[in-house]
Parts: sequence; C-alpha cells; structure tokens
Amino acid sequence: MDNCLNITFEILQSVDRGHCLFRSILPSDTAVQVLVCVFVMMTIISLVVNGCTLFSLGHSEDLSWEPRFALLKNLIVSDILLIVTQGPTVTHCLLQKTTLPYGAWCITQFFLNTVCVFCTLITITCMALERYLYVCLAIYYLSILTTKRLYLIIGLTWLIPVSLSAVITGLISLGHNHLLLGKPTAGLLCEPDTLEAHLGFPRASAIFCKVVGLVVTLLCIFSYSFSYLRMYQEACNAIQPFQQVNRRARKTVAFYCSMLLLQLLPIFLKIVSDALLELEGSMAMIRSTNYPPGWISAGTLHIMLLVMLQVPPYINPLI
Repeated sequence: MDNCLNITFEILQSVDRGHCLFRSILPSDTAVQVLVCVFVMMTIISLVVNGCTLFSLGHSEDLSWEPRFALLKNLIVSDILLIVTQGPTVTHCLLQKTTLPYGAWCITQFFLNTVCVFCTLITITCMALERYLYVCLAIYYLSILTTKRLYLIIGLTWLIPVSLSAVITGLISLGHNHLLLGKPTAGLLCEPDTLEAHLGFPRASAIFCKVVGLVVTLLCIFSYSFSYLRMYQEACNAIQPFQQVNRRARKTVAFYCSMLLLQLLPIFLKIVSDALLELEGSMAMIRSTNYPPGWISAGTLHIMLLVMLQVPPYINPLI
C-alpha cells in the first residue's frame, strides 16, 4: 500500500514538474493555442503535399526513373518520417500543457529526428551534385550516374545518418540514469540541447554531435555553392556570344540558394542556441531547471527551433 502511494505521489510530482517547466517556456495560454493551430496546420499540409507528390512520382513512368526524382522521393520519405515523429509529439505536449517525459519514446524520437535531419542534408547535397553532372557533364551523365550507383547513393543517404545517429544516441546514453526515466525534460521535443540538459551535459556526445553537424552542414553548403556556381557559369558562357545577360540562370540560382537558406534555417538557429549555451555556461542551464528568468531566452529558442523544423518538409516539394 505504501509503495502504491509513493508511486502515485511520484507520478503526480512529475506531472506537476512537467507543467511548471511547460509554463516556464509558454506562460501564455494564447501562445499555446496559436502554436497548437500552427503545428496541426503545418503537419497536415506537409503530410498531404508530400504524400500527394510521392504518390504522383511513384505512378509516373516518365519521372520515376530519373535520378533527380528518385532523390526527391528519398527526400520526401525522410520528411514524412520527420513530420510523423515531430508534429504529433509537440501537439500532444501543447494540448497536455506539459513537457515531454524522458523515456523510450523520447530516445526513439531523438534518434529518428537525427537520422532524418542528416538524411535531408546528405540528400540535398546529392541533388545539387546530380544537377551539376546533368548540366556541366551532360556527355558523361548516363555513364557516371548508372542505376546501380544511384541505388548505392540512396542507400548511403540512409546508412550514414543511421550510423551517425546511433553513435550520437549511444554517447548520450552514457549519461543515462534510471532515476531520470519518466521525469519531464525541459522541452516539448527531445532535441539535442534538451536531452543533454536533462542528462547532465554528457560532454562526449555534445562535442561529437556539434562537430558532425557542422561538418555535414559545411559539406552541404560547399557542394551546393560549387554546383550552382558552375551551372551559372555554364549558362553565362552559353549566352555570352550574344552579348546578353542570362537572367533566367540568375533567377534560378537565386531561387535555389534562398530555398537552401530556408532548409538550413533550423541548423543556423541550433548554432545560435549552442552559442548562447556556451555564453551562459553549462551550469547556468542546469540552474535553469529551477525556473530562473534566464531560462526564458533558451525556451524561446527552443520553440523557434520546433517551428523552424517544420519548415523544410513544408517547402521541399516546391524545391
């Protein structure tokens, strides 16, 4: 009987702590209602648009065999997985007015989201390089990008993220404490900062995650810049004898670069969050679980990150 009472008390205490942490991030009920509408709307629209695009590509014999559309289908699958794991989780926390408890779903969601983010970055990189081959090395395009190599590339876009995510999750689990199971985290989603703060900032996982994320992001930016700069130069050289400016090439490059910035917006926000974390210091973040005013800035960044994570799946079919 005493054990049952203790368990009940601990559950109520965890619920109350989760509610207090939630209110430290979102004290306004109006903001909560607005965010619920935003996440529900973006989740539904993203699923419908991505699902319809995937269905159309899968049933089109003219498009499904092309490498760029094969990569696009790979990107859409990654986006749908990201939406399914993020949207309902955040919406549930908003409706319950509590933060996400640390447990099996928290770790699973963190692992899947990390896989999807890395998969998206690597796929976008491959798509840019594929366009470069198509435009600048058109003669060798079919001999370089064979069906077998295409399947290998798509396999690597999942194998590499899964491997990296497994290592990151394993390193974070080194700070695992069974006493923390069921305890509410300080966020609505188990993103790296939230999980690291909850587990006491395991240094190895934090450094590895940041270094790998930075390397993959820089690789994506470099590949994108190289590919579209070379394509733009080819377009300019093709029209240069006519003494005209290739405005269409310029608009195309500007469009894809702006879309890339939208893709990388959550990562840029994460870099800002990491910089803020380093400035405030790890001890300041630990003390923030006692709800000082300083947590508001980190909480605001957390909410902004959650919203920005919904943007890439929303715009990918357009790109």
